[in-house]
Amino acid sequence: MIRRHILGRIIGSTADAEAAATPSPPDICAQTCPSRAILELIADKWALLVLHALLPGPMRNGELMRAIGGVSQKMLTQTLRELERNGLVERLDHHEVPPRVDYRLSALGVSLSAKVRDLGAWAEAHIAEVEAARRDFEMRERGQRGGGGA
Repeated sequence: MIRRHILGRIIGSTADAEAAATPSPPDICAQTCPSRAILELIADKWALLVLHALLPGPMRNGELMRAIGGVSQKMLTQTLRELERNGLVERLDHHEVPPRVDYRLSALGVSLSAKVRDLGAWAEAHIAEVEAARRDFEMRERGQRGGGGA
């Protein structure tokens, strides 16, 4: 019996190996779907905020730091590198002294940032409802814990 390790599972038969080697359509809910990795990246709050901040145009590192409140230099650098690695952000080194580097959205990043803008607008429009739901939840939780009972 031929055994191969494909996408995290052991394949025992030739038919199984052929089925596993045949690319299936992307399915974000499938455990082995590579689209999950990009979903994980864009679900990161710092990545979302960088994509949002870069939508109007290129920015330097310091400008991004000021635009995105609360981000550390280390986290901004890591986020920019990961977005660049995945083709969403382009790093433009002007080869000047002192060094000048700009970051801008790639075409792929622009297509995603439009969705990010919509997501941000939704969050801003519905924050009062979310906060009310949080308060209601906390009240129910306190009532259940404090009620004691038979």
